Amino acid sequence: MSDTRRRVKVYTLNEDRQWDDRGTGHVSSTYVERLKGMSLLVRAESDGSLLLESKINPNTAYQKQQDTLIVWSEAENYDLALSFQEKAGCDEIWEKICQVQGKDPSVEVTQDPIDESEEERFEEMPETSNLIDLPTCELSKLEEIADLVTSVLSSPIRREKLALALENEGYIKKMLQLFQTCENLDNTEGLHHLYEIIRGILFLNKATLFEVMFSDECIMDVVGCLEYDPALAQPKRHREFLTKTAKFKEVIPITDSELRQKIHQTYRVQYIQDVILPTPSVFEENFLSTLTSFIFFNKVEIVSMLQEDEKFLSEVFAQLTDDATDDDKRRELVNFFKEFCAFSQTLQPQNRDAFFKTLANLGILPALEIVMGMDDLQVRAAATDIFSYLVEFSPSMVREFVMQEAQQSDDDILLINVVIEQMICDTDPELGGAVQLMGLLRTLIDPENMLATANVRSCTWKAEKSEFLNFFYNHCMHVLTAPLLANTSEDKLEKDAVVGSTKSSTICPDNYQTAQLLALILELLTFCVEHHTYHIKNYIMNKDLLRRVLILMNSKHTFLALCALRFMRRIIGLKDEFYNRYIIKGNLFEPVINALLDNGTRYNLLNSAVIELFEFIRVEDIKSLTSHIVDNFYKELEPIEYVQTFKGLKTKYEQEKDRQNQKLSSVPSILRSNRFRRDARALDEDEELWFNEDEEEEGEAVVPPVEKSKAEDDFPDSYEKFMETKKAKESEDKENLPKRTAVGGFKFTFSHSASAANGANSANSKSVAAQTPPAGSNGSSSKNTNLATTVTATKQGSLIGLVDYPDDEEEEEEEDTSPRKRPRLGS
Repeated sequence: MSDTRRRVKVYTLNEDRQWDDRGTGHVSSTYVERLKGMSLLVRAESDGSLLLESKINPNTAYQKQQDTLIVWSEAENYDLALSFQEKAGCDEIWEKICQVQGKDPSVEVTQDPIDESEEERFEEMPETSNLIDLPTCELSKLEEIADLVTSVLSSPIRREKLALALENEGYIKKMLQLFQTCENLDNTEGLHHLYEIIRGILFLNKATLFEVMFSDECIMDVVGCLEYDPALAQPKRHREFLTKTAKFKEVIPITDSELRQKIHQTYRVQYIQDVILPTPSVFEENFLSTLTSFIFFNKVEIVSMLQEDEKFLSEVFAQLTDDATDDDKRRELVNFFKEFCAFSQTLQPQNRDAFFKTLANLGILPALEIVMGMDDLQVRAAATDIFSYLVEFSPSMVREFVMQEAQQSDDDILLINVVIEQMICDTDPELGGAVQLMGLLRTLIDPENMLATANVRSCTWKAEKSEFLNFFYNHCMHVLTAPLLANTSEDKLEKDAVVGSTKSSTICPDNYQTAQLLALILELLTFCVEHHTYHIKNYIMNKDLLRRVLILMNSKHTFLALCALRFMRRIIGLKDEFYNRYIIKGNLFEPVINALLDNGTRYNLLNSAVIELFEFIRVEDIKSLTSHIVDNFYKELEPIEYVQTFKGLKTKYEQEKDRQNQKLSSVPSILRSNRFRRDARALDEDEELWFNEDEEEEGEAVVPPVEKSKAEDDFPDSYEKFMETKKAKESEDKENLPKRTAVGGFKFTFSHSASAANGANSANSKSVAAQTPPAGSNGSSSKNTNLATTVTATKQGSLIGLVDYPDDEEEEEEEDTSPRKRPRLGS
């Protein structure tokens, strides 16, 4: 196999100052007898022919550029370059060159003084002169001037000398006067030479020359010269665009003439760099570094000057939030702030900090809250971009604002809820805006970037995390999950009197845009499962959220089914017995296994993802889930033999069963009737307390609810109203989110077969409806019901109990006599 480190492309500079590719080969450094010295040899990788044989001359100036380029000149008009595939190969050859010349390999140019070839080029110059003699600035000399400018670009020393000569003699202004003469005379040849001259002067990369060229007096003539590219059949009309098409809009009149001039200059120079100049080749990238710096420092100066003018910014904010401001004016104001924030990215960190603090003090966040809720799509898009700058700069600043705002505003007008609603109602078929907003939300709820807030009081990372997450789950989470709950609501087809009815039919979104939105919401909820633990756990239990999410396994959009599966996989990945018991009690593996069976023998991503879920359970030996799966679903899974996952689960199950039997046989008979308690380390203290509490009466929540705002009680109805309003405002959008079927609560229906399989008695084998209690409910009940069999996933022979009850022996007798049913699986 060839050595990729030494794989190179050989380039030579042609008469038009363009680099020609001479072929690809492998370079080596070796002593060549014919050349009497160490030389660089490149042999073609195709046939082994010699592409390059160049002696390493002790006085030649070699340049190392961009870590993978070595450039040098062997004669006045013969420049060479090696472009390496890997940095390691470039470093190796560079060390050889430096070794021959006695230089330190850390240098980037091996020869600082003028080498012999340079001295030969300047033999015609007077010995006392340090400058290049420029030809007389007249029409007949334009070709000679163009040749001179292009010839010096390969030599750093000659570039310096030419730049100094141009600066000292005021040569550029004389040149631009010739441009006006050539254009008046329609002298096309002269205009082509002027294009080469001005382009070459730009490549000299000198800030002092840029100051002259980009002055108000000269810049339009510079643009004019650059219109006459010899490669184009017709000249471009850049000056016409800059003077007639591009209009400078002053959202608020700028009285500072210096600031106005700086803004004009920066726009035009940016236009020259981005539009007029051709994309530089790999060997010319460094030629425009000073031009980039020139633009950069101009932007810094503009931001600083605007920031210091508090009267100007205050007026902008006042008009932005004024109801009397017309739509066109507000759009211009928002676009101004967007560009203003974009320019701020050029500031140093400490200056950028002061910049955003200035905006915060002036009220940027309340202003954004207003404009993000407006109907104008352009205004909302620009406001979103501004909001992203603020979130990326200081998420803690945004968090502090919304928490203070919550103390005096309703939930529906909170900034974060406005952001969530904009995400939900994005009319873009590809949801480009929703994806951006989702990323910002994830940044805001990420505990990793929760630092001390800007309050006067001392506030630690833990305090901000707790404070903000409490706020988010109490005031915002119901808005985020509203579309998910609305699109997974159960049909009210089953009658209350029918206890043993079959699995109810469910709504599953067929609309592609809605499916995309639900996928985004699930991605955010999956992030919460990974990073929020307690808060999201409490929310999932109260809303029976995993059951609702798994309804999406029926979606015709595979990506949405995979998002639902990923949500469950993250929950199981925590190996939290609290979650495991919830999954077992709700028989929540059934929709996953149905999806696997419905997928048939197709080997696709859904198949692999489901099998990976069960393989994780097997490898991690999650005993409670293994027992539940084998007890209830092994008959359906047993025929799947193309992987050993399910047989492995059965083996794990039987090994655990044997171990428990052996453990039981070693216990005195007088103790066998008592259940063994589960290892205390499996549960946190608060989870143990939860499982030891009495079960709620039928119709009440099985988990103490999180503190809810008044808006959460009726969020399905408010979501429906919200969507209807949005439809009226955006009638052109054909595919708005489907309405949620209005329901007073939600049902937490346990699978009857699962209850029987878990050894439930006849009372507990019925479907239990669990609705979320109102905010005023204390979440407890005096009624004492037997929770042991509905919580655990025990089967005959599985003696690990979770809670001790005085009537356990009676339950076990029922377990022995009650027939075990199979779960209903999709055909």
